[in-house]
Amino acid sequence: MKLKSIIVDDSSMQRMAVAKLVNNHPHLALVAEYSNAIEAKNGLKNHEVDLIFLDVEMPIISGFDLLEALENPPQVILITGKPDYALKAFDYDVTDYLHKPITLARFEASVKRAVSKYEQINRVDEDEEHIFVKSNLKKRKVILNDIKWIEALGDYIKLVTDEANIVILSTMKSFEKQLPAEKFLRIHKSYIVNLEKIEKFNSKNVEVGGRQIPLSRNKKTELAEALANV
Repeated sequence: MKLKSIIVDDSSMQRMAVAKLVNNHPHLALVAEYSNAIEAKNGLKNHEVDLIFLDVEMPIISGFDLLEALENPPQVILITGKPDYALKAFDYDVTDYLHKPITLARFEASVKRAVSKYEQINRVDEDEEHIFVKSNLKKRKVILNDIKWIEALGDYIKLVTDEANIVILSTMKSFEKQLPAEKFLRIHKSYIVNLEKIEKFNSKNVEVGGRQIPLSRNKKTELAEALANV
């Protein structure tokens, strides 16, 4: 297992030094280097990335500015020449913070932390049914019990959970095949619901988490039978 990594640093010498450390590490794979935050933000649209080695002090757009601009950032190890940024760094939920000049021992400790966090995030719990979906070029593990409903959005679908809305490129028909039929039911051309999350229903709607979801007329009997078996 290797974490797909990028380096963002305006110093070519610093990028070279970090790239050497990354390339020599058995759990890292360097996929790109960027000299500024704008390039990095655009590059993240085209690369699936697990870890960013990010310089804080860059002209125009700093490392912190880049983090604020990312909706769903991967793990980040910040690199800086100023120890004053350490406290601020952890306001951004970064994995670790490296102070220049970077020592091999400190670098390896940071990577070990990143690998551990990656394994924790992606650990498969055999007691929980799950699927993996691809959203924003990243694979995400989704626990089936966390899904409240699935909604059609043109060429995409939206998985609605308590934690987040996850948009993926898929048809409802294709995605429905991944779901256990005893737990999920398509109640409308644009909606699939988790039967265990339904609070009440009538001839026109079902209620899930306080939200009214339309129920097709020809699905009412099937829904009533499915709920009887939950």
